[in-house]
This record gives sequence, structure tokens and C-alpha cells, in this order.
Amino acid sequence: MNQTNSQPLSRMPAFSDRSAIAGLVADERVHSRVYTDPGLFELEIERIFSRLWIYVGHESEVAKQGDYRTRLIGRTPVIMVRGRDNIVRVLINRCRHRGAHVCETESGNTKLFRCAFHGWVYDTTGAVMSVTGKEAYGTRLDGKDMGLTPAPRVDRYRGFVFASLSPRGEDLASYLGPAAAVIDLIVDASPTSEIFVDGGTHKTFMNANWKLVGMDGYHPHYVHASVVAAWKRDAESGVGSTHRDDPFNDDAATRTRDFGHGHSMLDFRAHRIKHFEQQCAFLRKLSGGDAYLEAMNAAYGPERAATLVSVGGDPHLAAFPNLQLIHNQVRIITPIAVDRTEVTMTAVRLGGVSDAINFERLRQHESFYGPAGAGSPDDMEMFERAQRGMMAEVNPWIEISRGMDREQIDADGTRVGLITDEVPQRGLMRYWKEQMTGANGV
Repeated sequence: MNQTNSQPLSRMPAFSDRSAIAGLVADERVHSRVYTDPGLFELEIERIFSRLWIYVGHESEVAKQGDYRTRLIGRTPVIMVRGRDNIVRVLINRCRHRGAHVCETESGNTKLFRCAFHGWVYDTTGAVMSVTGKEAYGTRLDGKDMGLTPAPRVDRYRGFVFASLSPRGEDLASYLGPAAAVIDLIVDASPTSEIFVDGGTHKTFMNANWKLVGMDGYHPHYVHASVVAAWKRDAESGVGSTHRDDPFNDDAATRTRDFGHGHSMLDFRAHRIKHFEQQCAFLRKLSGGDAYLEAMNAAYGPERAATLVSVGGDPHLAAFPNLQLIHNQVRIITPIAVDRTEVTMTAVRLGGVSDAINFERLRQHESFYGPAGAGSPDDMEMFERAQRGMMAEVNPWIEISRGMDREQIDADGTRVGLITDEVPQRGLMRYWKEQMTGANGV
């Protein structure tokens, strides 16, 4: 047996050396320690979640002045808040005095944030309003400079708010690259180009590594076999359905895509466009369906509208490291520990469409991705089984080579494979390795 393959995890070197990390990822395989080593997880927090653009939330979640939502960037607690000046900010959720949270609830509306520890008060722009017993500090404390710390960089694309804890780095447009046009597919599913991330949220904690939650077109025939069988029996099963003619078959027009920067996609566009007329027929059965189709044509023109209607607002995009846009949801992946991950799923409501269309979209979301859904709970089970299996210390390498020999480079520079190919997995690990080893010059 190859000695490298059989070396126990417990005897592998610590990862203070970047070259040791580089040896864990090859083009066609990954060492299990990438998913199981606590030391590597600490480095991920430092080199990925504390440096890159991290998705924080959507502007519609803080629609009114004083609306806020708390999230994590790696381990850093933040508040996304629309200030009294109507500007959406990302502020560190930490009192400037002794470091306590100033906001303990996940969401709400407020005129101020008050630290419960010693009573310091901040307004919704982050400015300090009141320091209790300020005279005791003499001239040592300049209250004007003691506001809540803003995230060093904040930017947005089509209402999606991203922040970085590093003051330096490439701009958001460069970071998203071709993936930005895929985000458009969910926003422009609305004839008014408006989405509202307010359709209800559910979250789950899985005992598995955050990198396991990715784009995978290989598993549906196995993990979701009963669901796929039911789909085949129902040719009109919802808005933006993906299952006509089995999109998870390599003979289908569906593809996997690697956009670079770790971003990837299960690309159903060509497959769904073939069924544009069936999609229109389904929509016309819903109240407001005809009006929706007319509004989409008027807003985008017949050709673009046909694509958008066919896709149905489902980009099936993973934006590295923590954002996924799947079907009718915005999914946030939050690493807690090397073997513990929070997955938050919030349903999307389209602007400019009838209640009946949004209702249908929400019911579809619940049926597969809800806590009692037919699909997502099974996915979480598989991720946990993978995590347990990768603790094995004999021959600890996993394969990500499916489709390597048939992978192609598209005209836009993206890597493309068939729907069951592991193009997304290779793209994610390629960028992970680059960030973790400093191959990007950082």
C-alpha cells in the first residue's frame, strides 16, 4: 500500500507550514484531514472568514430604519442594521467598553443598542450616545471615537450585502466575477427586479464540516431516489421545476460550473428552457400567472424573459464561502467548529407577482427543504455520515475526480462538466488551497 495513503491522521504534521497544507489537496483527491483537523479549522477562520467577502444578509431583511439582524462572520458577531440615516451598515456586535454583545436578539427594530453590562448606549449608525459615569474617565476617554466598530469593508450586489473583516483585498465585483450574473437569475425572476428575503427562516445544526454543503448533482438518484421517482410521475410539479426529463442524468442538458474563487453552479438553464412552454402553462393555472408572463416580457424582452421564466428564480449557485441560492431560498453556511455547522435557510418572496405565485413557491420550498421536507434532511444526514467516515485513519484520501477527463473550459473561462461531475468540488478545493497556502500573495 502507498505509504502516503496509509499514514494515520494522528501522525500527520501540524499545519504551521503552508507547504504541508498544500500537500492535502491534489487535483483529483483531498485528504480527510481537510474536514476533520481542528487546527486547520482555526486557520480557515483566519485566512478565509476573516479576509474574504462574506455574505451577511439581504437589504430587504432590514427594510425600515432601525431594522437589524445579527449574524456571524466566522466567529465575529455582527449587526446588519439600517441606520436612522437610512444607510445599511455592518457593525461589530461588541461594546467598546468591555466587549459584551450590545444586541442579543436575532432580529427586530430599535432606536438604539444598549449594553446590558455597564449601560453604554449606541445609536443605529453605531455612534456612541451615552457613556455612564463618563466623568470618572477624566480626559482619558473621547466618547466620539468609542462608537461600535464598523466592518472594515462593506459592499453589496443587487441587494445582497457582503462584508470583509480585512481592510485590504479585491473589490466585490472582482471577487464575484461571473457568479454575479447568476445572482441576477433570482433577482430578475421578479418583473420589478425585487426580492424579499422574508418568507420565513428555519435553521439546522449538522455535526459535519462546512465545506461538505456544496453543489452536487451526483447524489439525487441515490439520496433522493424516492423523490426523483415521484417527480417523474408528475410533469407539472411547480414553478421552476427541474425534474422533467430527469435533469440529473448525464444525457440531460444540465451542467456543473466552476466560476473560480470557489464559486460554483448546477446549471439547469438549457434544460429548463426546453420546457418553457410547459412552465408557462403551469403559471397560467395560477392566479396572476398571465399577468406575470406579460410583465416579464415587458420588463426584459421576450428572449431574456423566456430564460428567467424557465429558470424560475433558481440559480443553484454556491458563492464561496458561505452563500448558496438554491430553488427559492437564501442559504447561509456558518462554521461553528470543524465538525459543527449552522445552516440557515430563508425563503424568498418575489416582488411584482401575485400572492398565488409566491404561495406556490413557498409550498415547494417547504416540501423539499423544510424541517419535514422530502430532501434536505436527508442531505444533512449524508453530510454527518461523511464526517464520521472521514475520521478513519487508514487510507484517508477521498476522491473528487469524477468527470476530470471530460471537463471543458467554456467561452467565458468557466470550467464545465456534466451534471454528475465533481467540477464544483474541485473548484472549491482549488480556491481553498490557494487561500490557505497564501498562493494568492496574502
